[in-house]
Amino acid sequence: MTRVAESPPAAPPVGGDRRARVPYPLVLTLLAVAVAAAATAGIAIGSVRLPPGEVWGILLHRLHPALVEPTWPRVRETIVMDVRVPRVLLCAVVGAGLSVCGMALQALVRNPLADPMLLGVSQGASVGAVLVMVFHLSLAGMFTLPLAAFAGAFLALVLVYFLARAGGRMTTVRLVLSGVATGEVLSAVASYLVVTSGDPHKTESALRWMLGGLAGTTWDLVWIPAGAVLLGTFVLLGVSRPLNLLLAGEEAAASLGLNVHRFRAALFVLVALIVGAIVAVSGSIGFVGLMMPHVVRLLVGANHRRALPAVALLGAAFLIVADLAARSVIAPEEIPIGILTALAGGPFFLWLMRRRAAG
Repeated sequence: MTRVAESPPAAPPVGGDRRARVPYPLVLTLLAVAVAAAATAGIAIGSVRLPPGEVWGILLHRLHPALVEPTWPRVRETIVMDVRVPRVLLCAVVGAGLSVCGMALQALVRNPLADPMLLGVSQGASVGAVLVMVFHLSLAGMFTLPLAAFAGAFLALVLVYFLARAGGRMTTVRLVLSGVATGEVLSAVASYLVVTSGDPHKTESALRWMLGGLAGTTWDLVWIPAGAVLLGTFVLLGVSRPLNLLLAGEEAAASLGLNVHRFRAALFVLVALIVGAIVAVSGSIGFVGLMMPHVVRLLVGANHRRALPAVALLGAAFLIVADLAARSVIAPEEIPIGILTALAGGPFFLWLMRRRAAG
């Protein structure tokens, strides 16, 4: 049994085109429509329900007043533009960023079980962010929280990588165990910092933040993670060929001229930057980066040039729907979105483990 568990995982096909079930442009079109439909529902549904046509009318009117004649009360435009649109947009950014990071990590460590939360990256970012929140640090002004979250995410990722790598190779078992153990320790550290802060209001707010949530989103919170996700996604698209080479194995990639260790270190920094910027505004939201890449590979294959745009769209649509469910199930109260993604991702992870064991 041990010998089977310790064997290196088989890499998915690099090209992936033969696995595509439907034409690639059609997949992107359907995913874009899914994002638009989810966003419309996310804006329309709430304590004040709005007709979808009115939602689009408000958006078009704000884009250019001559496009639509306003027939709605002014307060509804305020609800849409100042409350719901920023939240839905941030949901899309966070979902896309976590999905893209999950796909990149799975290629970097050649393990389909890799995920920012399973590898302790999200927990590391949480520790950095909680330190700032508890001790009121402001060394870099408004950038203190994102920078602290980035530093925590990067250090956690480096620690897990070196713990899992032994004898020049990294196995599924060691990677998962190292990530889970590191994540649990970091979660305990973050919880200890929150509980001992001595401020009940701060404790409640931080604990809800650690479970993941996007309540109270404003336009000011959108721009930093949006910039990090857009920049990171474009960079990953630019290095899609080296990512494809890594799926074929380190030896094959090195034989084709790729400096594997330098490339992997640079991509670790990039992933930590994206995750840190996301966690700084959304808290820890798990399993999105695990589930979405596997669904996309079934649709378009493993070629990162094709899969990265698709996984970004799918992740955006998924998290918008998850956030809508989080604020609708027990309205007017909200369920932390991290709880819902864990309820969906836990069974998915177990199914994936059994599928790999059977394979």
